[in-house]
Amino acid sequence: MPSLRLGSIAPDFEAETTTGPIKFHEFIGDSWVILFSHPGDFTPVCTTELGEVARRADDFAKRNVKVIGISANNLQDHNSWIQDINEYGAKFGPTDVQFPIDRRISTLYDMLDEQDATNRDAKGLPFTIRTVFVIDPKKVIRLTISYPASTGRNFDEYRITTPVNWKKGDDVIVHPAVSTEQAKVLFPQVTVHKPYLRTTPFPTQ
Repeated sequence: MPSLRLGSIAPDFEAETTTGPIKFHEFIGDSWVILFSHPGDFTPVCTTELGEVARRADDFAKRNVKVIGISANNLQDHNSWIQDINEYGAKFGPTDVQFPIDRRISTLYDMLDEQDATNRDAKGLPFTIRTVFVIDPKKVIRLTISYPASTGRNFDEYRITTPVNWKKGDDVIVHPAVSTEQAKVLFPQVTVHKPYLRTTPFPTQ
């Protein structure tokens, strides 16, 4: 199967999920979709992440975005794990996982970990790596992100980048997509070195 690239049509599939059977392209409909994988059910980082996705359901809905999660576990495990996610997530606010969680699609979307030989389940099968696909209403892949299973996501967007040799506590760079006028509002301590190079202390909120 050819590699999935930006601009590729997202492969269609049928699946049994925690919200019932779906046909992926029908599920997308006229919405954008975030399809993301996690290494396994009943794992600590994933438990915190999926709870955060659930708590931000209104934010996704406002943007006409649907969310679906993928891992290699079975449907029974998914349903049990959701109870854990909702129970733990309640510490941070109302948490009710309603988006579908499925298995088996990790191979179709090349979400398996071939880099870390120890990243295997009890049967010796590779866990899924953390992968995100953003898919538009025409079923076209617009963004992909892949990173190791040990790394969690940050859902807040700070609109900043880090300069060369950056260390914790150093100033950060305001993202080029932010105008200087916007930067002065978002980051009151911004320093304008060049029109395209502005620095600010790391935002605390």
